[in-house]
Formats: sequence, C-alpha cells, structure tokens
Amino acid sequence: MGIERVAVLGAGSWGTTFAKVIADSGPEVVLWARRQEVASAITETRVNADYLPGISLPSNLAATADPAKALDGADAVVLAVPSQTLRVNLSAWKELLPPDATLVSLSKGVELGTLKRMSEVIREVAGVDESQVAVVSGPNLAKEIAVGQPTATVIACTDHDRAVDLQHACSNSYFRPYTNTDVVGCELGGACKNVIALACGMAAGMGFGDNTMASIITRGLAETARLGAALGADPLTFAGLAGLGDLVATCASPLSRNRSFGERLGRGETLAQAQEAAHGQVAEGVKSCSSIRELARAHGVDMPITEGVHQVCHDGLSVRDLGAALLGRDRKHERQ
Repeated sequence: MGIERVAVLGAGSWGTTFAKVIADSGPEVVLWARRQEVASAITETRVNADYLPGISLPSNLAATADPAKALDGADAVVLAVPSQTLRVNLSAWKELLPPDATLVSLSKGVELGTLKRMSEVIREVAGVDESQVAVVSGPNLAKEIAVGQPTATVIACTDHDRAVDLQHACSNSYFRPYTNTDVVGCELGGACKNVIALACGMAAGMGFGDNTMASIITRGLAETARLGAALGADPLTFAGLAGLGDLVATCASPLSRNRSFGERLGRGETLAQAQEAAHGQVAEGVKSCSSIRELARAHGVDMPITEGVHQVCHDGLSVRDLGAALLGRDRKHERQ
C-alpha cells in the first residue's frame, strides 16, 4: 500500500511531536490545528511555540486550520485529540475522510458513558472495519522524542500489512516502532497507565520513595492485565512496550502530566488547585479512572488502585485514606 501523505489532526504536544516523527521519516505531513493562529505560527516560524517551544519542525510538515485541506489525499489519518473529545471531533470530520485511509489513534483512554476503547469509537463513528484502524502506544513522552532522544513504540492493527506500512512511515534514527495485532491489549495498557501514574504521583507527593513506586507500578500492571484478560487481550502485550514500557515512563517521569497531577494531590492540593497549576488542563487519567472503573465492574474485574484513584478524584476520599485502604485490603496470593 505505502504511505506517502499523512494528516495529523491535533496540534498539541504529542500530535505535533508525532507529526515531526513522521516527517523526519520521509512522508509529507499536514498538521491540523484547531486555532488558526497556531497553524499560521507553525507555517511562518516552523515552531509550535504553545506546545513545543524551541523545537524546529521539518520543511515537509505543513500546518492548517482547515480539516478538509489536511485530509485531502491522505493515506493515513492520525487522530491526536483527547480521548473524551474524539467522538465529537471525528463526527465533524467523518465526511472528509479518504475512503481507504488508515485511521490511527494516539488517544489513550476509555470513553465515558459508552465504555468503548478509542478504536471502537473510531470504527463506530467512521463506519469502517477494525482492520482499517491502528493505535500507537508505548513509552513516548513527547518532549523527549521532539528533541530526538531514542525511544520505541508499538503500532497495533488487526491488519498486519497496514501496521507494517505505518511502521515504515514513522521509522527513523530516534523512533523505533514495532508491530502487534493485539489492539485491545495495547489500548488498555495505554489507558490504564494514566490512572496508575496518578496513584504514583500521589505517593510521591506524600514523600514516599522507590519501594512504594515499584509496588504501585507492579500491582497496577497486575490489575491492567486482569482487565485485559477479561477483554481478550494477549497477556504478553502487558510485558511489552505498550504495557510495562509505557507504564514505567508515565509513572516515573516528571514530564508525565498524570504523574505531576497526582503529585499535587498527594501534597494536599484539591482537584481544582491541581488543575489550575496545570494551566487548566486535566490529566487524562482523572476522567479515564471513572470509565475504566465501570468497565472493570461490568466484567467482574478487581481493580483496587483504579477504584481508589476514582474515589480521590471524584468522591472526596483523601489521598492518605486511599493509602490506608489499599494497605488494609485482605491478604491474598500475588496472582489474584
């Protein structure tokens, strides 16, 4: 098939960074920005100062605020908008999508209300077969990638050939993609790690150290894998880049919005104060903890860390009481 032209819809830090990755790999890229001033600034200065200040963007990356212009003739369409706004955005773009373009999700979450994964939302709204939808997930902190620090990722699609085409389209000297056909596992790993990172941030904010972090990461991976098993994911996916790799990066790095947001809560700030400190942006896990919790309950899966994070963010539970509740649970075998 081959991918020569790519539309990236969403000019935030990760969308802009992934557009740069593709452009550095060879294909022509058109980046859609919601605000005309952002698109104009990128065109004039080759920099997205709002989200990637100081990072020069390649000459084969164009920017526009016109979705029709971005989508015209695209071989692949990368959706880089927040998970809870994906449905409404994609509904507006549906009639502009090239018929056989590969639709690629960068969003990591589970939709509130429907409890659908992002690939399921894309399939439903765009009216396409699952083989036309791919997801990207891995230890991919945007700021590190934007400056060319090496990393790896997973491109998951039930159509292996499409995954390989995307792999070629975003392979370069600093970005190494692997392919996988386990879309379910890759999406759940990407969604759940944001919630676990909030918990790690809370622990760090309370002054706890590496033993606590390692315990939360490991038990968080266990509950993510349990949910994956219930939904038919390949267990080995959670030991890979889209599972453990993404989880460690998001839980440990100060560049992680979810980790930083949780740390503020752990220091005693309210949700509103943490949001204000994050310049009005809410970490993805604050919303996803609720939908993941409901998805787990619907399938009879025990996810105590996710339950606790939801209670802190939405039910008024204190971070200190969350820690006591988790440590006071019934003793059991590690694999339960």
